[in-house]
Amino acid sequence: MDIAAIRTLTDDQLYTELDGAYREMMNVRFRLSTRQLNNPQELRNARKTIAQLKTVMRQRGIREK
Repeated sequence: MDIAAIRTLTDDQLYTELDGAYREMMNVRFRLSTRQLNNPQELRNARKTIAQLKTVMRQRGIREK
């Protein structure tokens, strides 16, 4: 997800996407540890998405639940 799409999300959608991004990162880390990860770039992309979501939340002044 790119930053322009993230900025168009509502506050509730941001929370939902952040939760999904954390779950995705957990799945990617699990696949990495079991050597089932085909693309090592997926971990970087998951962390980047979380950072972008948190940045937009911080800019809006939203506190995490």
